[in-house]
Amino acid sequence: MPWRLLKFGLKSTHDEPRFFPESKPLKPHYDVVIIGGGGHGMACAYYLAKEHGITDVAVLEQGYIGGGNTGRNTTIVRSNYLTPEGVKFYDTSVKLFEDLADDFDLNIFYSTRGHFTLAHTDSALRTMRWRAEVNKHQGIESEVVGREEIAKEVPYMDLDCNGHAPVMGALYHAPGSVARHDAVAWGYARGAYNRGVEIHQKTRVTAIRTQGDRVVGVETDRGAISCNKVISMVAGSTPRITSMLGLRTPIEIFPLQACVSEPVKPFMDTIVVSGSLHVYVSQSSRGELVMGASVDPSVLHSTRSSFDFVEGLADQMLDLFPFMSRMKVMRQWAGMSDITPDFAPIMGKTPIDGFYLDAGWGTWGFKATPVSGKTMAWTVANDKTHELIEPFRLSRFADFDLVGEKGAASVGH
Repeated sequence: MPWRLLKFGLKSTHDEPRFFPESKPLKPHYDVVIIGGGGHGMACAYYLAKEHGITDVAVLEQGYIGGGNTGRNTTIVRSNYLTPEGVKFYDTSVKLFEDLADDFDLNIFYSTRGHFTLAHTDSALRTMRWRAEVNKHQGIESEVVGREEIAKEVPYMDLDCNGHAPVMGALYHAPGSVARHDAVAWGYARGAYNRGVEIHQKTRVTAIRTQGDRVVGVETDRGAISCNKVISMVAGSTPRITSMLGLRTPIEIFPLQACVSEPVKPFMDTIVVSGSLHVYVSQSSRGELVMGASVDPSVLHSTRSSFDFVEGLADQMLDLFPFMSRMKVMRQWAGMSDITPDFAPIMGKTPIDGFYLDAGWGTWGFKATPVSGKTMAWTVANDKTHELIEPFRLSRFADFDLVGEKGAASVGH
């Protein structure tokens, strides 16, 4: 029996601190209000308090901590993107992820696996070479590998894909990793709370109050709050928040579905993605195969999963891994992906003074959690867009200065 458990069993009282904060009444005023208690919102609160000394902060979450897209993703972390802007941004995030467990004093189950993006056609292979060159110019470890290297690392995969779409090569990204998504949200939440940030779950924002072109407060289903700054970090709920201010964005919402298999003995120590087949898979620390596909084809604000998704996914997965035919799907779910036309996020200041936006994350929001929180906290504290996220400003759509990340982000992971 672990000594820690025995110690608790022999004590009449337990002085272990609460992991989650106790519920408190809302104060009438905060310096900063963060809408959204997912990974990004909690990370922003954490860095505001830790690095900028801003602790008069309220995080307002309509559900529970990490209950939105943070708890519905497939936990992949990588930086092998297509544009220099995207590569630098996500590489910073990977480096932050590597130190989070020490920062939090909490195991986030961060595990470096290596990430294979399969190419089934000549055009896909050209894109992989393009991405590899961009990555190398930014100091990122990525390279194009052939069938022999793939077979050595993933010997249980049918490289001929049952004759339907033979694998020609892959982009191999050695730093590709997985982490426990809820542990990341919990770690940031606990760190923020311990530094004085208030976290209010089951608190829905119903309106944002302005005077002229400036934000002055928010209204919730628990009462009104005045504040100096508001940050929206709500992913698939972004259109609902921006409509309160009459702020137009090009974001559209598509469901993204995923599922897990029954747990089996660990055998897959890599992450495998196929852009052509629109599937990706890794194995969790519990032995489950975590699988997903591309976003659903229709705009829909919904988290309902479907039989059509799992049927199509199974068809493609069995082409790659025919031995999985006897494995059972344990559960499936969906999240709401907020996608922009250039498949890059929207971050930073907006035309409304005091209102900051973190949105447009599509299928790649989890991997940006640390860097998003850090750069948005800097932006709010200095009222100036951080240089790392300047390319992701909202005004780029009006300026026709798009980032063009579709070639590395549209498949999912």
